[in-house]
Amino acid sequence: MAYLNTILSQLLVHVPRHDFQSLVSRWRADRYVKRFTTWNQLVTLLYAQAGDKKSLRDIQNGLTAHAPQLYHLGYTGPAARSTLSDANATRDWHVFQGLFQAVLARCRSLSPKHKFKFKNPLKIIDSTIVDLCLSMYPWAKYRRTKGALKLHCLLEHGGDIPTFVVVTDGKCSDIRAIKTNMCPVPDSIYCFDKGYNDYSFYRRIHENEAFFVTRAKINLQAYVIGQPELPRNKAVLVDQTIELVGVEKFPYPLRLIRYYDAENDRTFEFLTNHFGLPATTIAAIYKARWQIEAFFKWIKQNLKIKTFLGTSKNAVMAQVWVALCYYLLLAYIKFQTKYRFSLFYLHRLVRETLLERLSLIDLLGIKEARLPKVRDKMQLCFGF
Repeated sequence: MAYLNTILSQLLVHVPRHDFQSLVSRWRADRYVKRFTTWNQLVTLLYAQAGDKKSLRDIQNGLTAHAPQLYHLGYTGPAARSTLSDANATRDWHVFQGLFQAVLARCRSLSPKHKFKFKNPLKIIDSTIVDLCLSMYPWAKYRRTKGALKLHCLLEHGGDIPTFVVVTDGKCSDIRAIKTNMCPVPDSIYCFDKGYNDYSFYRRIHENEAFFVTRAKINLQAYVIGQPELPRNKAVLVDQTIELVGVEKFPYPLRLIRYYDAENDRTFEFLTNHFGLPATTIAAIYKARWQIEAFFKWIKQNLKIKTFLGTSKNAVMAQVWVALCYYLLLAYIKFQTKYRFSLFYLHRLVRETLLERLSLIDLLGIKEARLPKVRDKMQLCFGF
C-alpha cells in the first residue's frame, strides 16, 4: 500500500528512470563504479535538498539513522562522506542537467495557463547572481576578491516553472548567455528588462514570428510614423508607432508606449513589436516580470544553491541542477494533484515528513500543525 513507502520514495516515482539511465549511459557516469551508482548519488542529493541538510556529515548521519527505510529506493546504503565527495567532484554534472530537461517535459504537460486574455505563451527572461567565496572557488572568479555563478532563466508565467536555464560564470553578460543558447519560439511573448537591450536580439525574436516587451532606453532616437487614438485610460500617455534612427540591426516598426503608474508615481516607456494588444495589457505584461524575481528569491531561500557540498566546479554544478530538479518535482506534484496551497508550504510538508511512511496524497490534505499526531498514529498502527 502507498502509505508503506516513504515520502522520498513517492517523490522519486516521478523521476523518469528510463531517461535517467539513458543519460547515465550517454555520459558513462557509472564507469568503474562498484557500489555508489549515479542513482544513489541522485537520491542522496535530493535527500539533502528536500531535507535541508547542511554538510556531508549531516547527510551521512541522517541516512544512517534511517537505513532500514532506504531499501525500496534502490539505494545501496549510506555512503561514506569521502565517497559522496568523490562522486560529486568527478561524476559528470551533465547527467543532472539532462534529468532537469526530462522532468521539465513532464511538468510542461500539466502546467496551468497564464491568466491574461491573450493565448500567446508568456515567458519572462532574467538572471541572478549566486555569490561564492573566491578563495574556496577560484574557478568562479567574478571580481578581484569575489567569486560568483550566474543563473540565466526563462520562466513560464503560467506555472512559474523554469523552461530554460543556463548556468555560467559571473562575468558572462545576460544578453550573451541568452543569444548564445536560446532560440525564440514562434507566437510567444518574451518579457525582459533593459539589461537585454540588443537590437540584433530584438530582430531574432521578430523574425522568428515571436513578440517582446521591454523598457525603452533613455536615449532612444526614433521617428514617429503613426499614432492611434489613445484609450480612455488616463494612465496611457503615449502610444506611437516608431522607426529607429540609424539602427540597421532592427529595420522594422516598433511600438512605443508611455505609461503612468499611479501606485508608484512613476512613468515608464515600453518598447514592443506587438501591435494587437491594448497598451494597458503591454504594461501589465511588464509588471508581471516580478514573478521571476520571486522565483529567484524562493530558490535561494529554500534550496541549497548558496552553500555547497563540494568546492569543485563539477560538484557545484551537480548540486545546482539537482536543486532545480527538486523544484520541478514539487511543481509536478502540485500541478498533478491541483494542490491549492503554495509551493513553499508543500516544500515544508515534504521536508518535515521526508522519511516518514505516509501517503503523499493524504499528506497534501494535512495541516502542518497536525503532523505530529499523524506520525504518532502511524507508529501505533504499524510500529514504524
